[in-house]
Amino acid sequence: MKKFLFLNPIVFLMFFLLFGCFGLKKSPEDFLIIQNKGSDTLVNLAQVWAENYGRINSKVAISVSGGGSGTGIAALINNQVDIANSSRSIKEEESKKAEQNSGKKVTEYVVALDALSVFVHPSNPLQGLSRTELACIFGSEGNCDNWSQIRNTVVPGCKNNKIIRVSRMSNSGTYQYFLERVIGKKKDMRLGSMDLNGSKESIDLVQNTPCAIGYTGMGYINDHIKALCVTWDEGGPCIPPTLENAMNKTYPITRELFMYTLGEAEGEVKKYLEWIKGIDATKLVIKMGYIPSPAYWSIEDVNRLKAQTQGQKL
Repeated sequence: MKKFLFLNPIVFLMFFLLFGCFGLKKSPEDFLIIQNKGSDTLVNLAQVWAENYGRINSKVAISVSGGGSGTGIAALINNQVDIANSSRSIKEEESKKAEQNSGKKVTEYVVALDALSVFVHPSNPLQGLSRTELACIFGSEGNCDNWSQIRNTVVPGCKNNKIIRVSRMSNSGTYQYFLERVIGKKKDMRLGSMDLNGSKESIDLVQNTPCAIGYTGMGYINDHIKALCVTWDEGGPCIPPTLENAMNKTYPITRELFMYTLGEAEGEVKKYLEWIKGIDATKLVIKMGYIPSPAYWSIEDVNRLKAQTQGQKL
């Protein structure tokens, strides 16, 4: 955990008001910041967690930034953060490098689940796609360039009916998971896609582009796009990305979301990670459109908490 060593002008003014004007005994030297970086899938939830935790622990602030799972893990390897957020499992070589640099084994914490969702513009008449069709669109061995190749689909407002593939940068955990789970571990994504930095950018592009298709964490899905159900096995059911389907593991592109530390978490970092497993943080998971880990919560528990959060502000 890092001591607060540098204050930019805005933060300095905040401390002046808190410690100068109001005469509080706490000094800036006593104020601790937990550095938390990584996954864009997790960043919105992590920011809400940080804001709410700050209200109950005034001695600690959580500094949250995105940049992608690979960026967060790289920062952890270089001992630049206290917690790395990731939407994929840390790779063996990354874990070994972190241990070599720090002398500490990486500790993994599953903090939520995510139903990785495939989505299109609302004008697209499709309601679902199969794994084979997704591989044909996104995989390097696929040749689906026109919506007419997918169940003879015609998309209103889509010039030439051409598919616009919206993907993510290669340092994204979402990209890595989609590639390995949907396309195949030893295969590649097709070239020529629009590779964006974050989930929000993907959503913004697709909701304004009738020809487009993308994939993102369920927490980013909104009313301006259409999330599709997915058929995994030929002849099987088309399963929509929902909380229940993720928790009972019937939705085929369900993944765990992680936080990583160097060694076992200690002190304020440990307290924060323990709080994340509790009821208040879990209500925020549900409110933000993510899925609590079934390791700690049953579907019945989650539905009860979901009912309790209806209408509540973050």
